[in-house]
Amino acid sequence: MQTAESENHSYKNSFDVEGGNFDNAGSVSTQIKSILKNIGLPNNIIRKAAIACYESEINIVSYARKGIINLTVTPKTVEFDIIDEGPGIPDIELAMEQGYSTADRQIREMGFGAGMGLYNIKCSSDIFNLSSEVDKGTFLKIIINIS
Repeated sequence: MQTAESENHSYKNSFDVEGGNFDNAGSVSTQIKSILKNIGLPNNIIRKAAIACYESEINIVSYARKGIINLTVTPKTVEFDIIDEGPGIPDIELAMEQGYSTADRQIREMGFGAGMGLYNIKCSSDIFNLSSEVDKGTFLKIIINIS
């Protein structure tokens, strides 16, 4: 966790995610779920945010060297900016297909890499914007409307 602030009825926080560290995979999304509960958001919003955040975190751990998850909560939205430094996604359209995965055997043996992550994130989001540059990394903007 890097920073936290609360002003003008909004909440912001940033979380570092270490690529390849499966021992801590899911810890950021667990923290964020707790934060959203403490804010008092409805359960259906917390569920959608938890799914989107968890899948994003697992993608960073599975594929990137490192990443950051920025959380912003306003009275109307829960927003995530997910930025990673990794191999990037050469074909975003293909990566969005259910079941498509570039996970190696080790990741699959741990139960990850089924090719549903990006699809699940999109299904849990009201706004989903994904951009990527090969050998640089990936940027994902997720917005979940509260009302």
